[in-house]
Amino acid sequence: MSTPSTMATPASPEQLAAHFSARLHAETDGADVYAAMKAGEDFVLVDVRTDEAWAQGRAANAVHMHYSEIAARAPVEIPVGTPVVVYCWSPGCNAVHKGALEFARLGYPVRELIGGYEYWAREGYPVVNDEGRVRFPKDATVGVVRPEAR
Repeated sequence: MSTPSTMATPASPEQLAAHFSARLHAETDGADVYAAMKAGEDFVLVDVRTDEAWAQGRAANAVHMHYSEIAARAPVEIPVGTPVVVYCWSPGCNAVHKGALEFARLGYPVRELIGGYEYWAREGYPVVNDEGRVRFPKDATVGVVRPEAR
């Protein structure tokens, strides 16, 4: 019995296009979020992690709303219809999906920040904690390291 090649796919090009189009509507990355922040676009970046994680470090300008509190807090704190980007720790954390699901159920246009806080910090985007700004070295394993100031 032979094992099928991992390069062979039963999906048609049309199915693949629909799949990747859906992902682009539901996900975004740090570069796009940071560019939107700098451009003054109207959206809210929401950290859905625990209080302890929030205190340790977070994306600058994020709002803290644990995923279990979204249903009660979001309609009061964020106008329905406001675009929302949610993140948690890392690609291995499913709290982001729990948070995104809650926002979607409430009628918000929501996207997942792929890579979460981990990649936000590793890519050199602004990070703060309860003491102020935190600076991490840019990680060349996740992107091009440029001398530009952020």
